[in-house]
Amino acid sequence: MTVLEARSKHGDASDGSPLGTRLSRIDGAAKITGAARYAVEQQIAGLAHTVIVQSTIAAGRVRAIDTSAAETAPGVLLVLTPANALPLNSASSWLGTPPPDAPFLPLAQEVTFSGQHIAAVVAETFEQATAAAALLKISYEEKPAVFGLDDPKAGDGMPLDQMTIQWGDADAALAAAAVRIEHTYTTPREYNVPIEPHGVIAQWHGDMLTLHEPSQWLDGMARTYAEWFGIPFENVRLISPYIGGGFGSKAFALGHGAITAIAAKMLGRPVKLAVTRAQTFTAFGGRPATRQTIALGASREGKLVSIVHRGANETSIDGVQVEPLAATISVMYATPNFSSRQNVVPVNTVLPGALRAPGENPSAFGIECAIDELAYEVDLDPLAIRLLNYAEEDPHARKPWSTRRLREAFAAGAEAFGWSKRNGAPRSMRDGNQLLGWGVAAGTYPVRRTAGEALVRILADGTVEVASSGIDMGQGTYTILAQTAAEAVGVPVEQVRVSLGDSALPRAPVAGGSQLANLMTGAVHKAALAARDELIGLAINDPNSPFREAQANTLVIAGGRVALPRQDGPGIPIAEVMRRIGRERIETLRDTLAENGVRAEDRYNNYTTIATMRAPTDGDYSLHSWCAHFVEVRVDEDFGTVRVSRMVSALDSGRLYNPKLAESQWQGGIIMGIGQALLEEGIVDRRHARVINNNLGDYLVPTNADIPDIEVISVGIPDPHASVLGGKGVGELGIVGVAPAIANAVFHATGRRVRDLPITLEKLI
Repeated sequence: MTVLEARSKHGDASDGSPLGTRLSRIDGAAKITGAARYAVEQQIAGLAHTVIVQSTIAAGRVRAIDTSAAETAPGVLLVLTPANALPLNSASSWLGTPPPDAPFLPLAQEVTFSGQHIAAVVAETFEQATAAAALLKISYEEKPAVFGLDDPKAGDGMPLDQMTIQWGDADAALAAAAVRIEHTYTTPREYNVPIEPHGVIAQWHGDMLTLHEPSQWLDGMARTYAEWFGIPFENVRLISPYIGGGFGSKAFALGHGAITAIAAKMLGRPVKLAVTRAQTFTAFGGRPATRQTIALGASREGKLVSIVHRGANETSIDGVQVEPLAATISVMYATPNFSSRQNVVPVNTVLPGALRAPGENPSAFGIECAIDELAYEVDLDPLAIRLLNYAEEDPHARKPWSTRRLREAFAAGAEAFGWSKRNGAPRSMRDGNQLLGWGVAAGTYPVRRTAGEALVRILADGTVEVASSGIDMGQGTYTILAQTAAEAVGVPVEQVRVSLGDSALPRAPVAGGSQLANLMTGAVHKAALAARDELIGLAINDPNSPFREAQANTLVIAGGRVALPRQDGPGIPIAEVMRRIGRERIETLRDTLAENGVRAEDRYNNYTTIATMRAPTDGDYSLHSWCAHFVEVRVDEDFGTVRVSRMVSALDSGRLYNPKLAESQWQGGIIMGIGQALLEEGIVDRRHARVINNNLGDYLVPTNADIPDIEVISVGIPDPHASVLGGKGVGELGIVGVAPAIANAVFHATGRRVRDLPITLEKLI
């Protein structure tokens, strides 16, 4: 068996149509050969280089910055400080809320976290800018800092009324329950660490701004730049055809981009900034540290009667970022009584951001560990207790599921894993001096929906072009859109060219929330069908067409040829039909605004904010993807080291447009979950509130040596309520539930329950 093995019970196309086949990435060759140019690799004449200087304190203010030595250093063009940087407007939020009546200050005078941007140096070369930045003399007025959730100065934080969820009388039912358990589960700060660090090249032509920047949301980021500089949205062009991973961190315009654009405007020449790996730990936020206290009440047979959940996540001193910790616990299991409340706790850190499955991921860690603990408390198999408390409808929204094949995922995963051979007693399975543990956990991710638009052209040579400002950061957008257009028009995939990652192209919303594949395949499918129908209409009605005598709705297009349904022979190539009717191109632009309930006048907000994004329960059904993870760990009895040795995951993402790429996404999420469980932790110096492992030598992520055999199984079926073509979310689902499955396996192996991630040697010995 290979290291990454995948099989699918549903979703593989069997009729030979392009959509649903296991096509390799069509952009793969460009990436392997180096032909794919990433943002900061662009070669632009006259390029200057910027280096950012960050604060060395976590709280206080910058008293003074002596720039004299830096300004006279070789090659230096500009030294930016709060005193001389161009003033910027504040921008509206990604939620669409109006901007505050205050300027945006990308260079801070008041310091609220260590690593905050306070100055920048621009020079002819990167080396000159780096050397000059070291010459800045900065003095501070320092104040005591709050290092994190565990700091006594942090307190309980601020309650978020909008995060309160409750039904029934959870406290009374818990008090009366025959069996009660209560424990606290914590996760540390975790960082996105994409293989491509952030960076930007900014260039002005009058009041037109062009940016080369890795982006998960070109239109949203373009709106922010436009509002910062007070220019029309159409005056900002953001180009990002290739992205080296993002995991949520590249969806917004950030301070380093504003600084670069300011420098370019002040100098009147293009400017490049490459954020260093160390700076990526504070130039933007990852997942905040979280704390959840979960109390479960149940019958002696293990049937839940109450869930009481209290959560908290850290946020920055001057901003609020919510990690919705009830996201999974409120929908996973049936209970007549439920209560969840959440606080945010301001600490001296950069404003946290989104990291793969924000909310669902840590929420699953809490409830999936807690339900496992309840299983042992009532002496029930961990899989059996999950089936006993299976939710047949959404317990929060009180709506039926559109599709929920979690029961099938449990069955398929258990069979492939061999769960029936498990000895339930902790420390009962071993191989020599290695303790074996088998664990299980479930996961879910909601189906979010935003409208998209796409342009499809049929060209004179019979090829097809697809264009969208949507992006591909490794999830396979180029490939599945080519497959979609090929199937809808009726041409081979090789005859389709896809253009992405340019805000000058038709609009697309954020590539986040696992929505892009579903919404863009829907838009491309609609546009491609319209182009095909127009071609058929011309072929029937044009006096020069070879099909001018055909009746309406009688032509078919397949394999790039137009033919009558029962015509003998291969038909006529599209290129020949186009030549005969005298057309250079057929072009159709279509959107899915109406399908998503968005008014035409809200088009701009639809693509530049999430104000029109539809929630999973916006409609008659509750829409979610589902998964079940089965994991084996080996714990060295002498040294306490933990290795994941085997993993089987069964997942329901609805219809798979390309099973090969979907499986790759699932496996990538699972690998990140292994890192979350065993390795990843932002370590903060409690004296100075400073992240001290801000590099990939000390912030540990999984390598090939850490990853076992991973088998993924698709149990999904097309879901017509979730999307035009029946798919549900793929990209973020795989990570949800991995960490608790590993934690549960570690308990089974050792008898020691670790409730704070990551699970490290010192917590077991």
